[in-house]
Amino acid sequence: MLHRSLIALALATIASVGGTRLSAVAIPWLVLTTTNSPVLTGAVAMAELLPYVVAQFLAGPYIDRLGARKIAIFCDLLSCLLVLCIPLLFAIGLFSVWVLIPVVALLGMLRGPSDISKRSLVPIVARAEKISLERVTGILGTSDRLAATLGVAVAGVLIAAVGPILALFVNAATFLLSALLLIFAVVLPKDEAHAPAQGMKPRQNYLTELASGVKVVAGSPVYLGFAGMMVVTNMLDHAYGAVMLPVWVRENGYDVSWMGILLACFSSAAILGAAVASIYAEKLPRKPIVIIGFMMAGPVPFLALALSPSIWFTMGLLFVCGFGGGFLNPVISAALFERVPRNYMGRMVATFTAMTYALMPFGGLFAGSLVELSSIRDTLIIAAILYGLAVLLPFLIPGFSEFAKRRTMEPMGATP
Repeated sequence: MLHRSLIALALATIASVGGTRLSAVAIPWLVLTTTNSPVLTGAVAMAELLPYVVAQFLAGPYIDRLGARKIAIFCDLLSCLLVLCIPLLFAIGLFSVWVLIPVVALLGMLRGPSDISKRSLVPIVARAEKISLERVTGILGTSDRLAATLGVAVAGVLIAAVGPILALFVNAATFLLSALLLIFAVVLPKDEAHAPAQGMKPRQNYLTELASGVKVVAGSPVYLGFAGMMVVTNMLDHAYGAVMLPVWVRENGYDVSWMGILLACFSSAAILGAAVASIYAEKLPRKPIVIIGFMMAGPVPFLALALSPSIWFTMGLLFVCGFGGGFLNPVISAALFERVPRNYMGRMVATFTAMTYALMPFGGLFAGSLVELSSIRDTLIIAAILYGLAVLLPFLIPGFSEFAKRRTMEPMGATP
């Protein structure tokens, strides 16, 4: 059976996420080659990431009131136009880093709500297509990882072949493609398409609606536990890619190309793991998958790097760990979506995601400071311990382990 909306949403995710990853490479490279300043390059990257996180949180009430599909289309179309402004500024001689910073900040403000909106569509598409949540989240998780991996790889090839300016035209095209797929191929039932407007209380103001999303997340042991866990693991994952792995590669005398190979080993296996999870995760126990998956995603690779300088052993281990880590997103996403009242979907997804991303901008600074104060080996060991504690401590929260019990999604109009 052809699941049109699911396939279209997966393709829109690939286009959108791939475009975001492409711009994350092309724009910093453009800044670096035009200014020769690593500090300004980092400032531009930070200027996009911080608004991205904040806008995700603030977009929740609008997603619930206007509808996730409309918000995603609007943000993707504006993102396309905004990315095209960068080559235009360059062509007319007005390009400078101080002009670019507000442009990329606006881009971050658009990408955040767009990504959240697409995630909010997941349970709607699952209901419409009558497919299990684990399968849908597995397919979309595979799409997300595939897009992230291909986006960085394609960015490198494009920038090398045509330069960062022309690569940004491809970037704009990916956002346009995502919007067109959502407009013409993602078909929602009428009750789902108009559900946000029907379920919201018209007299609530924006701040009240925003606070209600925070209240529901804070009152759920499952949401609160995963938020506390993932705010740390996401920070350490970012620190690993930005600082720990590059320093390990350099200090062990390997060429910088090995960093890309090691990341590809983990990412490719994670894609495979997410694909397998989309088929079998709904039949597997959730609790062991979460514990083992997180341990394979962080502490095991960190300790392997700390204790063994062998590149071949590390490559093999990262592939195995990536496969295990690939099971996490389908299982966790399904457990979370099952516990969201439909009329709170945008607010809860936005609040939860913003909470889990809150420390990511500081991951590189944290790891860099530890390396300066000690060594890369000690930093990796400390990171492995913190990662392990972050995964295990939420299990002490009463009610957190309820995520292991599968539930049906909340009916329309349900309130927390």
